[in-house]
Amino acid sequence: MNVPPPEEPSGVTGPGATHQRRGIYLLPNLFTTASLFSGFFAIVQGMNGHFELAAQAIFIAMVLDGLDGRVARLTHTQSAFGAEYDSLSDMVSFGAAPSLVMYDWALRGMGKLGWLAAFVYCAGAALRLARFNTQLGVADKRWFTGLPSPSAAALLAGMVWVLHSDYQLEGSQVAWVAWVITLFAGLSMVSNIRFYSFKDLNLRRSVPFWAALLILLLFVVLSLDQSRVLWGFFLIYAVSGYVLWATRQWQKRHSRRGVPAETTKDISSS
Repeated sequence: MNVPPPEEPSGVTGPGATHQRRGIYLLPNLFTTASLFSGFFAIVQGMNGHFELAAQAIFIAMVLDGLDGRVARLTHTQSAFGAEYDSLSDMVSFGAAPSLVMYDWALRGMGKLGWLAAFVYCAGAALRLARFNTQLGVADKRWFTGLPSPSAAALLAGMVWVLHSDYQLEGSQVAWVAWVITLFAGLSMVSNIRFYSFKDLNLRRSVPFWAALLILLLFVVLSLDQSRVLWGFFLIYAVSGYVLWATRQWQKRHSRRGVPAETTKDISSS
């Protein structure tokens, strides 16, 4: 009996063609899905008026977002699908969620100015993620161009967490401050200001004993007051890029003024 040859998979022709399995790596994408869920959970809680839970969910999404890439690298399960999925998850958790939570908490009563500020932030997050994806192969690993979207999200979520939960303030009482912070975060994401990425830190090398004590002290302070410490850290980080930019500009001007007059004459006469 003649047995017909097995059919070749669609799109694969020619001798020696083999069937390629189509699938996704489960472990890193579980962390990405959990991050996406946290962002969605934050939106739902913000709509229901539970702003403390919404802010905490955004911070949890940040932790999970930092884990999925590291898990993929450690287990050698990186994939193009995972990269795209992670980017889409970030758009929900660090783009849509913070802008909607901030809008529900403080910006709703400002009318058009309120939702326009929320939209500027959301659009800034989308543009920031798109630019990051297109510059992966050429960007300096030590620096981020523009404020990273997780840090921008922490800036908004930390403000809601601290002022709403710790100081018992209504969003309407600090509406203009929230408006400025939202615009600042959104525009900083699409700026050309460089922010330190911490990617050149080598955690495998030995460190002095005082460094271990410093890390221990950091955990103690964080455990005492999580909301204020986290918001304070990301406030400092968001400002640090502008401080470094201003320092570089001052150094450039100072170096130009330090050029001797004789050198300037020689250059102008040549």
